[in-house]
Amino acid sequence: MILPPLKKRNFSCGHPFAAALALILISSSCGRADSIFLTLLPPGEITDKTDLDIRAGLINNSCKEKTYEINIYRTQAGLKEQIFNQSEKVKPGESICLKHIYETGKISGDNTIVLEAISGKDTLYASGNTSIIHSGTRSTKKAGGAFVGICHWSEVEGKHWNDDIRKLTDEDWRMMVRSMHRLGMDIIVIQELFRNEEYVGKHTMTADTYPGKAYYDSGLYGGRVQITAEDPVEAIFSEADRLGMHVLPGIGLYAWFDFSEESLKWHKQAAREVWERYGHHKSFYGFYVPEESGGSLDNWEKTPEMRAQRKQEIVTFFKEFKSFCASLAPGKPVMLATNSFGIRDGLDTYPALLENLDILCPFGFARMPEDDITGQEAADILQGLCDKAGAHLWFDLEAFLFYGDASLYPRDIKGITDDLETFSNFEKVICYQFPGVFSDPRARIRVGEEKTEDLFREYESYIDGQ
Repeated sequence: MILPPLKKRNFSCGHPFAAALALILISSSCGRADSIFLTLLPPGEITDKTDLDIRAGLINNSCKEKTYEINIYRTQAGLKEQIFNQSEKVKPGESICLKHIYETGKISGDNTIVLEAISGKDTLYASGNTSIIHSGTRSTKKAGGAFVGICHWSEVEGKHWNDDIRKLTDEDWRMMVRSMHRLGMDIIVIQELFRNEEYVGKHTMTADTYPGKAYYDSGLYGGRVQITAEDPVEAIFSEADRLGMHVLPGIGLYAWFDFSEESLKWHKQAAREVWERYGHHKSFYGFYVPEESGGSLDNWEKTPEMRAQRKQEIVTFFKEFKSFCASLAPGKPVMLATNSFGIRDGLDTYPALLENLDILCPFGFARMPEDDITGQEAADILQGLCDKAGAHLWFDLEAFLFYGDASLYPRDIKGITDDLETFSNFEKVICYQFPGVFSDPRARIRVGEEKTEDLFREYESYIDGQ
């Protein structure tokens, strides 16, 4: 069965790696390597109400134009279904990025998607797995992943766990990844790779004067956040590789809510370094921009002129940043987390933003302001916008509550499961966050209060009963 043609985008790009899937290389006549990669979006378990976004990448690193016969298959229990066949010419040094939406309504169970590209005597393969369950909703009603802050950005909010998390070794971080896998939280969003503690005010800093520190040994900025682990980022990626998980590193933080030209310049520099350092990992799934935004997309500016400027900035930022990421690794998604407040004031901007944003992952639906729409109404509006743009809407589920001093503590299990049941339109749910909210009782160091272990056990019982 041949399905409708794929959408094609051509990029001049460097050496990409398959997003959480296999990468196969072949030698070219110029001594370099061609590459093929496959991204399934969303990854892992999905319901039959969620269509599968299949992205196929092919890079010609040789010195001559090549013609590839490209095939995509779905295999299950020994059966093989061809879902695409097409010939593509690729110029030297260029790539193609193919996107195909595969309807899942008539299939179920464990499936393998296989990408094959044939050029002359050379054949390249990439494959990845998806698990499809029958459901009345898009949501699996389980958390498919969680944010991971190597330290919490706020010492006030992270009061009950930052001292603990700083003590973690590389092996402790690997253990945390294993604990997430135990709960089925197989998507890891690293909150940030840089910490900027000196930034005050908008547009008073440039990419060249950035004062932040990295959580790894960065060649861009000499400062290093003081933690015990030598390279927690490498530990997370390497353990995720082993377990077949997916990691979106946070390319930031430059400054909260800042999408200016200098912020864009900084993010490009950081993304390139992160890709060059960690892009070889098969679990490298995409790029997360942790600056966040209010749902109105205008940075809460007071005048019409400044609101319009901020809206234009965020649109331009993601148009340029997505294009830059595509030059590094075409097909890998770019994600942004916004809150769900005031989205009606951003309706004039969402369509342009979502053209260049693969995943919108909003939060705050359970605590909408009294003068706003309901959380469900906000979710429905955003789902419609994403559907129209061909973007993906994930749910940043807040698994915490605030003490009176604004510090965070684990939310009760009923609050979490109620959100999972109520907001059922989201194809993926990502909890904020794992460290300090969920603690595996088997871990060497408990990160956070004792109730974090209680929540781990309670949530494990919940998913066991699903």
